[in-house]
Amino acid sequence: MDKPERLDLQSADGAQLNLDALYQIAPSCFTEAKDPKTGKIKRVVNFDVLRQLLGDDTVEDAPEAYEFNWVGKQEARAEVLRPINKTLRPVKEDSVDWDNTQNLYIEGDNLEVLKLLQKSYLGKVKMIYIDPPYNTGNDFVYHDDFSISQAEYDEVSGNIDELGNRFVKNTDSNGRFHSDWCSMIYSRLVVARSLICEDGVIFISIGDDEEANLIKICDEVFGELNFIASICHKHRASVSNDRIISENHNHLLFYAKDINITFANQKKIGDDPILDGFDKQDEKGAYKLTPVDGPGGAKKGNPHYEFLGVTGYWRYSKETMQKKYDEGLIVRTPNGLQQKYYLSQAQNSRKTVTTWWDDNFLTSSATKQLSDLMGAKTFDNPKNPNLILRALKMITHFDKECIILDFFSGSATTAHAVMQLNAEDGGNRKFIMVQLPEETPENSDAREAGYKTIPEIAKERIRRAGKKIKEEHPEAKDLDTGFRVFRIDESNFEDVERTPKEYNQRQLDLFLNNVKSDRNHLDLLFGCMLDWGVKLSLPMSSEEVDGKMIYTVNDGDLVACFADKVTDSVVKAMADKQPLRVIFRDSCFEQDADKINIYETFKQLLDWSDKDVEKNIRVI
Repeated sequence: MDKPERLDLQSADGAQLNLDALYQIAPSCFTEAKDPKTGKIKRVVNFDVLRQLLGDDTVEDAPEAYEFNWVGKQEARAEVLRPINKTLRPVKEDSVDWDNTQNLYIEGDNLEVLKLLQKSYLGKVKMIYIDPPYNTGNDFVYHDDFSISQAEYDEVSGNIDELGNRFVKNTDSNGRFHSDWCSMIYSRLVVARSLICEDGVIFISIGDDEEANLIKICDEVFGELNFIASICHKHRASVSNDRIISENHNHLLFYAKDINITFANQKKIGDDPILDGFDKQDEKGAYKLTPVDGPGGAKKGNPHYEFLGVTGYWRYSKETMQKKYDEGLIVRTPNGLQQKYYLSQAQNSRKTVTTWWDDNFLTSSATKQLSDLMGAKTFDNPKNPNLILRALKMITHFDKECIILDFFSGSATTAHAVMQLNAEDGGNRKFIMVQLPEETPENSDAREAGYKTIPEIAKERIRRAGKKIKEEHPEAKDLDTGFRVFRIDESNFEDVERTPKEYNQRQLDLFLNNVKSDRNHLDLLFGCMLDWGVKLSLPMSSEEVDGKMIYTVNDGDLVACFADKVTDSVVKAMADKQPLRVIFRDSCFEQDADKINIYETFKQLLDWSDKDVEKNIRVI
């Protein structure tokens, strides 16, 4: 029997994800070959067979073909596939309601964070909303070349944080002005698409500067058949000193992962989704009771008369009321006279969404709202929560337990909107916010108010918004306004990969204890959850057995122990939790024989086969 396998300690391999997807639809084009790195047999594509399956619909090096290209696109594609050796470290001190919340706030470069989330959240996100840089000539864009030299860095005069994340100002004097922006957004959208569920969607706010290019990129990433609309919405009042025409709109690009599945599950996308409450039934179908008395009474000129012994102002004339009564539509209830409103009527009368949203989505209103909440102006041009609320109502009305992701989250308007909608309709939607730890400008209002970075503003905004929403909705007793904070960092483990000639006897201890000295058990636990595809929001508990701490995620989804020299009692206590996955650390065992012995313990206590044990137990 082999020793327990080691957990793969890096983000998902993008090429492998593509191979897995291809295998689902064309398994016959795969064969087996030995992996030169591991020596194990793996699936590989036989291109000759794949070409046969595709018939004449293939092309190689065509002299002319329709495509959208730019300088750097090939490198952006390569970056999508490249795994990274980083992790997300929990920051409990910045979190709210750590033990109970299912919401996440993550600080770090969003491309790296998206890659790290792939194993745990592949195909699990219902809706993405992002408000990326518009590339107006003054925006910062993420610089994805992490090997940039100091001289090159000085040349672009950008910014760098303590982890080496770079974000540079993309001025229109840059010879690759549009190309750099296209590369930045392309790679992030490709990875983000893998996180969207089959009936999920993405909304992207954008200005005129890059809308045309973004549509071409989205057509490639999501497929032009999955384009739903480019929605225009008013975001500011007209200004007389604007150039030629005052631009007072922004665009909201709207794409589905699979438009057929989205519309099949949504029934119909509309501004007024079918509400709950059609809890009564007669021969005509489901219905609910609605008022028949006239709103506003005499002020609105409603007719006043007696009907069925009740005198009042009514919505209809006496003749219409009689006709409805004869048809069985008017009924007497303890609350007076009411009328039947059928579900079929609601379905037929729903208003279809248009591509022009002339609601209160003004940035000035959002800025004032945020300033009032925070007690100071802390963020320039925040998105209006009403815009995101409208998108949420359209897409998540029938799925109130879903996950919403925003990986350009800024001041966390999306988190605010999710909590607000949950309070209004009793939903339990969860948010994941991702934001680069960009510093606030010196001498800015935000810096003077004590906020050194954008995440500091956003986290405080969520705290204050959550408190305010709870005060305004005392009936929403189970409303989740908490969030777990994570921060991207280098791997939890030292690099101990060496050839036999590169190490000596004195270095062997490094292989037995390769965890970095500044990492604790919680760092290791969440690192393992990421690497083994377990959601970071799941509840967890811990208990001590023989002086060793055992961690349990979601009543057994994952059970871990990272202590030195575990005892039989510890192993048995872990098995008692009926785990789906088990994690140990190398230092848990004094010798290799101890690792093999745990196989037998779990086999006996859980009735696992050899395959079960090999699949369910990992060592780091």
